[in-house]
Amino acid sequence: MPNISDRAQQMPASPVRKLVPFALAAKQKGIKVYHLNIGQPDIETPQTAIEAIRNIDLKILEYSLSEGSIEYRSVLRDYYHTLGFTDLETGNFIVTNGGSEALNFAISTLCDDGDEIIIPEPYYANYNGFAGTFNINVVAVPSTIDSGFALPPIEDFEKKITEKTRAIIICNPGNPTGYLYTREELKKLADIALKYDIVIISDEVYREYVYDGKQQISMLDFPEAAENVIVIDSESKRYSMCGVRIGCMATRSKKIHDAAILFAQARLSPVLIGQIAATAAHHNDGAYIRSVREEYTKRRNLLVDLLNGIPGVICPKPKGAFYCAVELPVDDTEKFAQWLLESYSYENETIMVAPMGGFYSNPELGKKQVRIAYVLKEEDLRRSVELLNDALQKYKLEFGIL
Repeated sequence: MPNISDRAQQMPASPVRKLVPFALAAKQKGIKVYHLNIGQPDIETPQTAIEAIRNIDLKILEYSLSEGSIEYRSVLRDYYHTLGFTDLETGNFIVTNGGSEALNFAISTLCDDGDEIIIPEPYYANYNGFAGTFNINVVAVPSTIDSGFALPPIEDFEKKITEKTRAIIICNPGNPTGYLYTREELKKLADIALKYDIVIISDEVYREYVYDGKQQISMLDFPEAAENVIVIDSESKRYSMCGVRIGCMATRSKKIHDAAILFAQARLSPVLIGQIAATAAHHNDGAYIRSVREEYTKRRNLLVDLLNGIPGVICPKPKGAFYCAVELPVDDTEKFAQWLLESYSYENETIMVAPMGGFYSNPELGKKQVRIAYVLKEEDLRRSVELLNDALQKYKLEFGIL
């Protein structure tokens, strides 16, 4: 038998996807599964993107430029100009195969084996995977459900900075919590980046989906930190087109850009067809984003109210993205989530949630929490909460939880 690398053996399983075999087994038994576990919107992709793919008139589906096509990067430039960043040009963007590859490029550019990245937790679980791939150590700074997962005190970050610290990663608005960082919080991060000459990697893929009249503040809003900021972006959630795998990294730092482009060249090029679809999607006016934001607002309000109506459930109201971090009155959400798929059904239906242990550096911190995505229509969300309420009562009876 061939040897398997230590890197592969230590790679963490996705907390969002590792329960998929149990969901498939439930479906094979004829049970309907409501997927609250994954951020796959049921919102339709803009018709302009669909039509662009349908009407591709090319004789050869060739490589694009390693940094991305000029057509798509021009669209990105124009989009960022509408956000107020009029100094950005096409050369500030490197197009990637999803936001995931942009994160990989950022980490690869900044870190060597054994270096450290600080991340406020809970955090997007794949940050662990990205760091582990390159033998980078994640240093977590915990936030709490009591504060709605606000940025921890900046002193907590300073205590964790060492000579091996290369970056701080944030997700704004946040996955899995939906927390939206304030300008004051982000200014503290910009200041600490300058003080210690480290980089803030800001994952802003949910930028458009913030609620209650709020507006997302980008790390690009702090030009004094121009050399110390990388922004990660993606079309997956903005235009409900996860499958096109198109994102980008944006930076004002020529030094970072020129180093990252070498990784872009090594993987040849981003997906041509995805760039065509993404370019067309940006040709929509703001009505698409506004209508989707309104839909997510209604879903959020319904879901949060229903969840907080269940005895023992705690669900802070998220300010952005489309996730809730929810505390449940159970002993272990990993065990509970598997039980939902293996042993529970009501009227031949069940739900699938994402246990939040995998969103923490110490899984014990998320032992009673799950992430729920409100990417399903209101009718399905309402039914899902009914199932959750029934399941909690039956689970507590079965396992003797008071």
